[in-house]
Amino acid sequence: MTRTRLHAIDNLRIVLTALVVAHHVAITYGNIPLWFYTEPAKDGSGVLLDVLAMFNQAFFMGFFFLISGFFTPGSYDRKGGRPFVRDRLIRLGVPLVVFLLLLRPMVNFGGLAGREGMPYWQYYLGSWDPGPMWFAEVLIVFALVYALWRSRREPLERRVEPLRLKWVVLYVLGLAAVTFLWRIPVPTGTYVPVLGLPSPQFLPQYASMFALGCLAFRRGWFETLPARAGRLGLVAAGVSSAVLLPLSFLTGGHLSSALSALWECSFAVGMIIGLTVLFRERFGTQGPRGRFLSDHAFTVYIIHPLVLVGLGWALRWLEAIAVVKFAVMLAVALPLCWWIAYLVRSLPGAKRVL
Repeated sequence: MTRTRLHAIDNLRIVLTALVVAHHVAITYGNIPLWFYTEPAKDGSGVLLDVLAMFNQAFFMGFFFLISGFFTPGSYDRKGGRPFVRDRLIRLGVPLVVFLLLLRPMVNFGGLAGREGMPYWQYYLGSWDPGPMWFAEVLIVFALVYALWRSRREPLERRVEPLRLKWVVLYVLGLAAVTFLWRIPVPTGTYVPVLGLPSPQFLPQYASMFALGCLAFRRGWFETLPARAGRLGLVAAGVSSAVLLPLSFLTGGHLSSALSALWECSFAVGMIIGLTVLFRERFGTQGPRGRFLSDHAFTVYIIHPLVLVGLGWALRWLEAIAVVKFAVMLAVALPLCWWIAYLVRSLPGAKRVL
């Protein structure tokens, strides 16, 4: 069971990492100018890429935080307080610093265009933020909070307690309410300078998913979710998208914001439960290729901006509609990201961190 659990979650991490790459390729050629290199769509197909980015944003980073939380209690139990904190600072802090000092200068030089006379170092410091490594930044904070909490009290007893439907419904409604209230002072589109959080409006989801991951480890929810829960989760994600999402666009003001928050929470929870059960039941094994992909997934997350920006400049000559350029870049980017990740992890000492 342990082997099945770990392999299924590792396989999920592979898919989520590929979704991160696809998400940023979609932003490159869509209409959301929030990436190091963009070519705004000149045709209607760019809207499809925006929709892909919107659906991804609703659940995939929350899923990452849930998985991170799931592995946190066991890591703390094995290592103890100080070694756990030291390990988190090394495995998350070192890649964060490397991205800021080495990779970011190579990917954000395009933003200097139109700023004649400004030296690059001045532009670089003025646009300082961790890019996609905000995930590591936030995860460090969550890990430190967890370590502080564990230092002051005994860990929760580990016992099997199947997840109940009413708990899921209450969580969705509670998270939707908190998200709605949170977005009054932190509306969608808010950007936090220096910290660089691209989606602070989702912080209630990220924090609660991390906490739920910790609790899921203690209560055996991954192992005890029934197969029908997976089907119900995917159906709920589809129904909420068909009903709540159109209503959020047709209404306005606070009602629209409330419906949007409810859709995001319903869709996220439905997708997470559905994919969790699907991978546990059907993709719980892993061969050599799967191990290779999972071993290098975090490195892919770190280096993929460099790959995508380089490919963006390399494909500028290609005249095609947005979705075609998206498909071409994604087809090249995914294998290239894993190959470069393999080269990076082959460097002396790299596997200690990555």
